[in-house]
Amino acid sequence: MRVPGAGDRFLINPYGMLFEEITASSLIKTDADGNKLSESPYEVNRAGFVIHSAVHVGAKDAHCVMHCHATAGVGVATQKQGLLPITQMALTAWSDIRYHDYEGVADNEDERKRIVDDLGDGTMMIPRNHGTLTVEATVGEAFARMNRIERACRFQLAALTGGAEPNRLPQEVIDYTAQQGKQLSTTGRGAGGKLLWAALLRKLDREGSDYRA
Repeated sequence: MRVPGAGDRFLINPYGMLFEEITASSLIKTDADGNKLSESPYEVNRAGFVIHSAVHVGAKDAHCVMHCHATAGVGVATQKQGLLPITQMALTAWSDIRYHDYEGVADNEDERKRIVDDLGDGTMMIPRNHGTLTVEATVGEAFARMNRIERACRFQLAALTGGAEPNRLPQEVIDYTAQQGKQLSTTGRGAGGKLLWAALLRKLDREGSDYRA
């Protein structure tokens, strides 16, 4: 996450903490080169920083970059065809998904430019053989997109279980639904993930989470 008002300062999760342990104050502040600017007994994951900083530095309006290695996302990232246009969840993300070929553990800063070039104007990426990535102006928007792409991956794996043949859709339906998805992400009831994010924060508060600490 880009620190508000500080274009070249970023917040990243501490390397070695479980996600359930992390609170606002435990996040580590870094500069554009990944150097720690805040006190923490934990270090910065170099590979994680290379991936996130690539997008932050390459796209100035990319304030939040979310990258996951969830089971379904990695599963689809490992499939040659990638995400298939066979479910509504996939189709409503279709126009914003991009791909980046695997180059090994991302500790090479030279890869940053290739990540940015492959992302282009997209907001969701499937790094092949690796996982999923989303980019947005806010945490809520980035999470909403990650939630969408991960659900699409879960649905695909379920649909293909046992070698079942998916029901292929006409190209005109794919194109139309993809355009609908682009509109839904910027207008209407769920614009920018605001409703989803607000609901999840309320859930955390009900559960007594100390994430705000």
